[in-house]
Amino acid sequence: MATALALGLAGCTADDPEPTELPPLGEPASIDATTFNPDLEASAAVLPLVPSDAVDLTVTDFDQIRLQLGMPDLDGGDPKREREQFWRRAAMEAPLLLGGMLRDIDDQLRREYGWSQDDVAWEAHFGGPDGVGWVLKIRDDLPMGDIIRAVDAGIGPLRGAVVRGEDHLVVSNVADDGTDSWAADADLVDLVGVPGSATYVSRECIPFDDVFGAGVKEALAPSPSADVAALEELGGYSVTFGGELATVRLGAERSDVFDRMRLPERLPATDPEFGLGYQRGAADPLGGRIGWQLGDPVIAAELALDKQLPFAVCAD
Repeated sequence: MATALALGLAGCTADDPEPTELPPLGEPASIDATTFNPDLEASAAVLPLVPSDAVDLTVTDFDQIRLQLGMPDLDGGDPKREREQFWRRAAMEAPLLLGGMLRDIDDQLRREYGWSQDDVAWEAHFGGPDGVGWVLKIRDDLPMGDIIRAVDAGIGPLRGAVVRGEDHLVVSNVADDGTDSWAADADLVDLVGVPGSATYVSRECIPFDDVFGAGVKEALAPSPSADVAALEELGGYSVTFGGELATVRLGAERSDVFDRMRLPERLPATDPEFGLGYQRGAADPLGGRIGWQLGDPVIAAELALDKQLPFAVCAD
């Protein structure tokens, strides 16, 4: 998917007002199962564990980031110097939507239980009206006995967690039944599954004032004001960060993807500036996708976490 998107990207600047359309989507992956499937991409695999009333989901695939940084075999058994080098580089070069919830207890985990944050394949956090929850996917070749001992001891954020040994998972506040989870919502399923190092998903659009401040909409010039007024209603959206691309999904068959793609250029600047993280957009109305070349991945991740995303503003 990322390769096809890269081939279809074309610039969208003031001198190039008609960007090339993204190539059509291929057949979607079958990710409608409401039971955990470890073979799926992380943001798709976690859906059966996310309660149906959760509002947002954040996933970081540390295995993918290790691969992108040329350290694919790094794990908790490697020398501290190499592990620290990975985290320094990741903080500067990768879209770390999540920075690793076990890092503060990493030394204790290694010393007393023989594993660490570097043995986590991917991590997901979600939040909603009933609080927050999370999922850690432990690497498949790590014996789960040591993980169970650490969880039973209630160390740090592991207090109250549950181990699902057969799936190599440690979880907290997850859905009890996959039929009452995000996996049972076809619209949310359609927003995930794009391979990447990190994915942010929200089931709600962003109020205009949350991005630009109170009173800004009323003060817009006629042209950008008309652009905002013409937007279609938006439910959920996702942003997936690959090695070179940021892929946004808004839901299938949207006639406003080009309009939404242009909003960052036509509306007041975000802080930090949207264009520092997302550059040269292209869009696909049928698939409801927008693709940007990834600029500064750290800034791109910050904008997503802070919901400073002009393309995701709510319609009037």
